[in-house]
Amino acid sequence: MSTIRIVWGSASAPTKMSSYDAALADAGVENYNLVAVSSVIPAGVDVEAVGTAPDLGPAGERLTVVEARATAAGPSSVAAALGWVESVDDGPGLFYEASGEIDAADVENRVLEGLAAGSELRDWELGEPSVRVESSEAESGTYTTSVVLAVYGESDPIL
Repeated sequence: MSTIRIVWGSASAPTKMSSYDAALADAGVENYNLVAVSSVIPAGVDVEAVGTAPDLGPAGERLTVVEARATAAGPSSVAAALGWVESVDDGPGLFYEASGEIDAADVENRVLEGLAAGSELRDWELGEPSVRVESSEAESGTYTTSVVLAVYGESDPIL
């Protein structure tokens, strides 16, 4: 069985894209082509908060993720949050993400509200939710990005 790893990072740089790339580097996933999926955790898969991703395969490969991402030009602050709730019986679970130029408490609240709403839509017996929030201040003259990603397994060849 595979593992879904929760990774996170923040960084500042002179452009939006370079701050995003640097935040991905802080999370350990800068060398992959990220493919976003919605937010269902497959049955029988463990979710583990690790901070920085381990080596997940060769550079340039495809990596499946659920991503919360916020970027802003300074002066400002950004927050990204990813929440998850797993089934109590090893069944499927859910991810929800939120982000923006808001404080960490607001973005965490949005995620918890989303998880509660998504849980009500399903006939799954789900446990207690977990949330990871990453926030950062953007100084004047720079862009800052915060990311939290759920990384599904390891990378796959893209070609």
